[in-house]
Amino acid sequence: MLTINYGKDIQKTTYETLTASDITTYLQPQMTVAIKPNMVLVSPPSDGATTHSEVAAGIIEFLRDFGVRDIKIMESSAVGNDTKKAYKICGFDQIGARYNVPLIDLKNAPAKTYHFAAKQPAYELDIKIANAPFEVDFLINVPVLKAHCQTRLTCCMKNLKGCIPEAEMRRYHTLGLHQPIAALATTLPVHYNVVDSICGDLSFEEGGTPVETNRIIAGRDMLTVDSFCAELIGYRPEDIGYLKLARDNGLGKFFSPENTKVVELNADKKPSASQKSVRLSERYSRYITENAACSVCYSALVYGLHRLGGAPRSKICIGQGFRGKAENAVGIGDCTRNFDKFVAGCPPKAVDITEFLRKV
Repeated sequence: MLTINYGKDIQKTTYETLTASDITTYLQPQMTVAIKPNMVLVSPPSDGATTHSEVAAGIIEFLRDFGVRDIKIMESSAVGNDTKKAYKICGFDQIGARYNVPLIDLKNAPAKTYHFAAKQPAYELDIKIANAPFEVDFLINVPVLKAHCQTRLTCCMKNLKGCIPEAEMRRYHTLGLHQPIAALATTLPVHYNVVDSICGDLSFEEGGTPVETNRIIAGRDMLTVDSFCAELIGYRPEDIGYLKLARDNGLGKFFSPENTKVVELNADKKPSASQKSVRLSERYSRYITENAACSVCYSALVYGLHRLGGAPRSKICIGQGFRGKAENAVGIGDCTRNFDKFVAGCPPKAVDITEFLRKV
């Protein structure tokens, strides 16, 4: 079952969505519940990259009315970002104080290694996941529906990267993202998903070009929700590597009207047409030579190229695969420090990349 609701009062819309959903089929009042938002970077939700605190407030109000008393919020921001600052700028510190809900930073939290063995195609991975998400009875995943410069979609499954150590985040990029994301989503139990589709950026994951849709989407099955959301921004689920891997390894099924009941609320308030990703990252990919780049660094480059407003004169190199290499080329980030021309930072800021590219 998927529940979709529309409205500009975010807290009310979220509460109504959960009231109409099937979450109470799985939830019990005595459970310990954790809310996992998307605080990928220190950026206000209006930029289209991070979860609105009002969504968390709507969830907490619903849980309290249902009788749940033990609630916490947990997250780890992306590499090079401060989770506590992200909590503050997104208004979660106020939510924590208002409802007496602790805010947990998973960036350096204790973690355990899990072994994952995929069957189709066959591959094996050892992945580290923070202990805290496993120590609750009910995990509510609260991603932002937005595009991603490398995986095209980021929603429920990819939001779980906030449950792994920072060093592990870097390693995921050396592994190509799709396989470890599928492994993570299959290993870490998620009990419900509430998607913040209020104004997600449909270009890339760090925001800056948000598209207002004023929509909340809720459902139990991550793969069903993600495949449904992929179509909302103009992709087939088969186009998203980690979705296909997760399906082929038994995580669930792609959305289809035949096997998933859809409940739609306030349909008169929904956008007149489906929003589509403008695929900024795809527009600029022909100018980029990428080798195991972190998405935070890559998206900053895409944003820089977009702000530059023109085509660069030469290929631009980015990624951990360029560490220690000396090339007569243009490099982005500390991994390319041996290049003739490079912009420093791990990750470098988009504004620094823009100024650097203007000069070279």
